[in-house]
Amino acid sequence: MRYILQRISQALVVLLVAFTAAFLLLQALPGDAIMIKYENPELGLSPEQIADVRERFGIDSPLWLQYIHTLLGFLGGDFGYSLQTGTPVRQLLVEALPYTLVLGLIALMLAVLLAIGIAFLASIPRLAWLREFIRSVPALIVAVPTFWFGIMLVQIVSFQLGWVSVINPGPVEGLILPILTLAVPLSAPLAQMLIRSIDEVSAQPFVAVVRAKGASPTWILGRNVAKNALLPSLTIAGLILGDLIGGAVLTETVFARPGIGRLTEQAVAGQDTPVLLAIVVLATCSFVLVNLIVDLLYPVFDPRLASRLKAGASA
Repeated sequence: MRYILQRISQALVVLLVAFTAAFLLLQALPGDAIMIKYENPELGLSPEQIADVRERFGIDSPLWLQYIHTLLGFLGGDFGYSLQTGTPVRQLLVEALPYTLVLGLIALMLAVLLAIGIAFLASIPRLAWLREFIRSVPALIVAVPTFWFGIMLVQIVSFQLGWVSVINPGPVEGLILPILTLAVPLSAPLAQMLIRSIDEVSAQPFVAVVRAKGASPTWILGRNVAKNALLPSLTIAGLILGDLIGGAVLTETVFARPGIGRLTEQAVAGQDTPVLLAIVVLATCSFVLVNLIVDLLYPVFDPRLASRLKAGASA
């Protein structure tokens, strides 16, 4: 219980620090979103009307007062209003989030499957002649930018081969290329960690004992090495969530898909700081939550850590 409370306390501190840093950095942005939108001569607003708009959004309040008001609002589930549309930010997030969740979850599952497949193919002794080539694949994928990979998929798969349409595609067809664009780069660092972990576990003495008893290499890999090699990959699986969020922004922009990424791009273009702050906090919450779950799962999968925690608690 002390371990759990410690991890939860650390997660809350990270969230507060992230919120504070994001708030201050967004306040330091040059320009004024209110003036950009409402000073347009076509709107015909008087200076008094513009001043009233600024007062309603609390733009002219002291910075510390804005911070406290915004923090209390976030704690109560009130994310404010968009400076560009006047729509509640919570409504914008609720409308955009399902699209990104579908894209992100499917891409994450595919990335995990690809990483496991690459790692195991690179470790099977019967495929020694392909081992070096397969091991070089993740490093090659890591070097490829996500947006470039998405554009190449569109050019080759859609325009050259005509397999998938990007012009008025169906619900399922429209997900194929965005999922591949997001999943393939995510699989690379996970595959690299898995390959490294498999190599390290394979060199352990207990593996040599099992091998000496006559077990086949495939049996050793599947029954003895895999379980122990997957543990270090839990950390990487939590960390790649940051790449998943960043990749979703680029992917939804490249393929003109609705979602959090598209909402972020529009908010950046219009300096819509309430929307940007809410998206940063949402992304931070997702990242912290996943890593908190990973931290809490480690004692479950690693008996050595569980023993140390019990020893520390008894002491």
